[in-house]
Amino acid sequence: MTLPETEILNSLVARVFRYDDVTLGDPLKSFIVRYRGELLLDSSAAYDQLAEALRPYEITPLFRLENGRQSVVLIDGVVHPKPGRSWVNILMFLLTLLSVAYVGESYSYNGPLPNDLPGVIRTLLLNLWVGWPFAASLLAILLAHEFGHYFAGRLHKTAVSLPFFIPLPFPPLGTMGAFIQMKERPRNKRILFDIGIAGPLAGLVVAIPVLLLGLSLSSVSVVQAGTFTKQSGVADVCPNTAQVGQTYTCQEMQEGNSLLYLGLKYITKGELLPAPVRYNLPPLLYWIRNVFTGQPHPIGGRDVMIDSVALAGWAGLLVTFLNLIPAGQLDGGHLLYSVFGKRVNLVWPVILAATILFGFFWTGWWLWTAIIFFLGRGHAEPLDQITQLDPRRKALAVLMLVIFLLVLTPVPLTIF
Repeated sequence: MTLPETEILNSLVARVFRYDDVTLGDPLKSFIVRYRGELLLDSSAAYDQLAEALRPYEITPLFRLENGRQSVVLIDGVVHPKPGRSWVNILMFLLTLLSVAYVGESYSYNGPLPNDLPGVIRTLLLNLWVGWPFAASLLAILLAHEFGHYFAGRLHKTAVSLPFFIPLPFPPLGTMGAFIQMKERPRNKRILFDIGIAGPLAGLVVAIPVLLLGLSLSSVSVVQAGTFTKQSGVADVCPNTAQVGQTYTCQEMQEGNSLLYLGLKYITKGELLPAPVRYNLPPLLYWIRNVFTGQPHPIGGRDVMIDSVALAGWAGLLVTFLNLIPAGQLDGGHLLYSVFGKRVNLVWPVILAATILFGFFWTGWWLWTAIIFFLGRGHAEPLDQITQLDPRRKALAVLMLVIFLLVLTPVPLTIF
């Protein structure tokens, strides 16, 4: 499309922006025109009005702050989001449903198993329904989280995809989670903030009741060493070479503690769990060490034997924490960028150092270090960077910091 005369662009910009400096650019490289001056309207309303006026010319405005001065930059092209293929989203969700149900079945099924592999597979497929409490609980949390993002995007007329679920038919969850794709850059930081915050809040609204329900259904008992007796026709707890009647040992998996998880266990069970046989440190120091290192292992002490629903609720808290890590395209990265803008790059080395340090207690953090190193500096930069968060959103940002600290799980899993 042929670009309009500069006088036409000047007149459209002048409706919302009083400029005292104009720089012509090269539309094939970076920008068409740059104006420096001062907005005549509220920045959010001014951007919407100018973007709408320029859309017929296939021109997108950018609002920027440059050395303390407001500027309007016009660039060639307008994003026209393509409609998604919803059948892909539905297929991935159904595969994830089967995957999560299968893993849930592995936690709940205790019936007989045939000796041949085809018979085992057939039996497991016929009993997938056993895994429905876990599957329904976990997917309800993930659906709430992702549709929180989706509806916030739709509310602000920002094109976002339906959730993409990722199946992974292996413990502990049967899925690698889900994500939505922003098909266009958000107009301003307020919209980016709302899209970023909606997912964690919606997920927690479901995860906390699920976890409370699961904990109420779970019993508290003494943690024994993982020794079991081989029984004919009964599924093994873990792979082993023992003969029928012989004992075999399995590694035990301990879910990590966060302050919120500790508190919810205390509410439902009346004690801080896992409770040691005896405190070898003052209680406060003991629990600080337990949360941040996963030590000591609770063998001989008391702990809640969480059922599959409680495991799903705990996973919901963990997913919230991981998504709130303040880096890149994660929800926490969106929120941090909304508050601090490009200054978030100062936080990037701190996050890397923290994940490296936590990796000495849970090696999975070193994978996160690599992810954050390669992807953690890219942000969804809004088109309008002049509009700042209002006081209500700033208060919500403080709330999200508190929530991040409450769900912080430095050691998600320990094996002993």
